[in-house]
Amino acid sequence: MSSSLTPSGQSPITEAGPLSLCARAPHVPADRLVAEMVPPPRFDSVRFATYVPDPNQPSQAEAVTVLSAFATGLGGAHATGSGKRRWFAKKPAAPAGPRGVYLDGGYGVGKTHLLASLWHATPAAAEYKAFGTFVELTNLVGALGFQQTVRTLSGHRLLCIDEFELDDPGDTVLVSTLLGKLVDAGVALAATSNTLPGKLGEGRFAAADFLREIQGLSSHFRPLRIDGEDYRHRGLPEAPPPYSDEQVTKAAYATERASLDDFPGLLDHLSKVHPSRYGALTDGVRAVCLTDVQPVPDQSTALRLVVLADRLYDREVPVLASGLPFDRLFSDEMLNGGYRKKYFRAISRLTALARDAKGLVAQ
Repeated sequence: MSSSLTPSGQSPITEAGPLSLCARAPHVPADRLVAEMVPPPRFDSVRFATYVPDPNQPSQAEAVTVLSAFATGLGGAHATGSGKRRWFAKKPAAPAGPRGVYLDGGYGVGKTHLLASLWHATPAAAEYKAFGTFVELTNLVGALGFQQTVRTLSGHRLLCIDEFELDDPGDTVLVSTLLGKLVDAGVALAATSNTLPGKLGEGRFAAADFLREIQGLSSHFRPLRIDGEDYRHRGLPEAPPPYSDEQVTKAAYATERASLDDFPGLLDHLSKVHPSRYGALTDGVRAVCLTDVQPVPDQSTALRLVVLADRLYDREVPVLASGLPFDRLFSDEMLNGGYRKKYFRAISRLTALARDAKGLVAQ
């Protein structure tokens, strides 16, 4: 049922009632994991031309120039799309310069926008390019197996990895080995990453950490620093304060395809769903309504919430909540610990989605 406004200006109550994320247990087949390795919906229309560099941060304009040239240089790169080489095919000459680029910068400076723009600008059909987060890539390896993942991706022209997880040594080694195989197959690489645990600042040392962790691949990457403040907070008002349980519930019933869950129950449900399925968990959901937002109780729960926040942000799903404001989700210990960059990113993204949700509440 539509949630169009009544003559009085108030949203009507939908007959079916809201959805519940806690009632969902999605199954995601491996072929969907491969097919969905494209920029998320939020970045469908981004291009280098739509990235607005901060005039006070010249590194941002330089990044656009460098990445545009990098994309153009991939025009003659190897890409059969089949993942198999022909026995008598001549191996194409590798383009001049590094086969990969690493975008180094704090959260909210537009790294994902630029990475997605590179994907769009690379002259190849979508099935010959792959885009995903580090977590999504490790999930792909888990679903297909290492050798099949190599065969699947080695026919691609470009692999973009967002948020390379330097704080997970085991998976870092796994993905670094995978990337080595793909470089040998002629695949160009682009990546962004977080910082290692214990590093101070917004990521000034991220490039050195990244290149050290991928060791033998370091010669294939050109680090590209992008300075700036979180664009989601530039000139924008403060995040709206939480609403009452009654307001959130009423909005959930008045909004078509909205979900309604209590926050503690949702956190418990996330522990029962693999993070690779969090995107599918939100399929068809147009707004997420949460009551009784409380501090996240432990780090494992917090890291699961970070993944959900990323998937909601990717899909531009507004989040309306009661209880504590989102900047009080994580304890001081968490915000000062090794995963603090993830937590600050989650706060930033949930705050942006909370702003998007203001229109759901009848004035």
